[in-house]
Amino acid sequence: MKKATIKKYAKLIVRVGANVQKGQTVNIYASVDQADFVALVMDEAYKAGAKIVNIEWSCDATYKVRVRHESVKTMSTILNWQEEKLKWMADELPCRIHIVSDDPDGLKGINMSKVQKVGQKRYLITKKYSDAMENRHQWTIAAVPGVAWAKKVFPGLSKGQAVEKLWQAILESVYVTDDNDPIEVWAQVNKDFEERCKVLNADKFDYLEYKSSNGTDFKCWLMPKSRWCGGAETDLNGHVFNPNMPTIEVFTSPQKGRAEGKVVSTKPLSYQGQLIENFWFEFKDGKVVDYGAEKGREVLEKMVTMDEGAAMIGELALISCDSPINNQNILYYETLFDENASCHIALGRGFRDCVDGYETLEDKDFDEMGLNDSMIHVDFMIGAPDMSIVGYTHDGKAVQIFENGNFVI
Repeated sequence: MKKATIKKYAKLIVRVGANVQKGQTVNIYASVDQADFVALVMDEAYKAGAKIVNIEWSCDATYKVRVRHESVKTMSTILNWQEEKLKWMADELPCRIHIVSDDPDGLKGINMSKVQKVGQKRYLITKKYSDAMENRHQWTIAAVPGVAWAKKVFPGLSKGQAVEKLWQAILESVYVTDDNDPIEVWAQVNKDFEERCKVLNADKFDYLEYKSSNGTDFKCWLMPKSRWCGGAETDLNGHVFNPNMPTIEVFTSPQKGRAEGKVVSTKPLSYQGQLIENFWFEFKDGKVVDYGAEKGREVLEKMVTMDEGAAMIGELALISCDSPINNQNILYYETLFDENASCHIALGRGFRDCVDGYETLEDKDFDEMGLNDSMIHVDFMIGAPDMSIVGYTHDGKAVQIFENGNFVI
């Protein structure tokens, strides 16, 4: 892959994804094997005017060692300096850039019960800081190939060939070519999202009904103030940014406690480094009451029992089967991409900015109107080539949103 093209991608992440502003602090999160690309992103952040760029490295191998040797109490303890850092982040509101490149099987064999307990205990302390940052800073998630990830996606190729092919697929998905200006392309992409959201928001749906021949037969109700979002977002400081690169989805957050029926997955889910395949959920009164999987059922069990909100829905996302990422016909084993190839649902936390007038609302307001809250937010794909989605308005009007897997409005 040409270095000039990769540098163009790094610039896109900084300028459009995170939209780094002059004088801002930037935090970059990446795996230890991505130092070269992180340096490019770091350089572009300084060129955009960043005051300082901090790097936080991650490594699956060393994390597995920690889980193996440390007690739940030790792993759950947030030291004074760590909490001071969280306080600083809530005050400083650094622009955050996440670079994904992890091995989908990188945490295979890890003690999930232990990880769950640690996550639950740490969340009791960290939640107030994450809540304080919500909708008040820019952030983005993008991806670059890691060797193990590339080999998982393209197992029949050599390491070098697999990495090159994954580079090509990733750049195609974010509209970066050797000879274009992807920043201009993304400006048009965001305009298209704005128009689609206007159409969906005009009808003020009471609930959506999903059906497909694989067994999905499901209804989910929206909050009276639910709104559809997609593409670029604007934080409470007026900064426009793109949280996900790539993105094809238009999404909203439904009302917790109001979903009925069964949804069947159409793509595997990689959750905390473990793969779940051919799975389904049954909902009653808005909550998962039964579930199954050909592979990874025990992981589903840990997921839906993380906390009370983990078994309820936080997001509905609409994506045509005839979409750029789905048409690549690649299983990425990475939610950032696979969720953009198919309609999906998320268990767990809902999005406050999917509520009309969220800027003026307080915590109790979101709880009263039925926005789900949880320590998790896990997307799983349910879109199928024959999927039908009908939206029903409060006066009983039926609006066909999807037919044969694609938007019809």
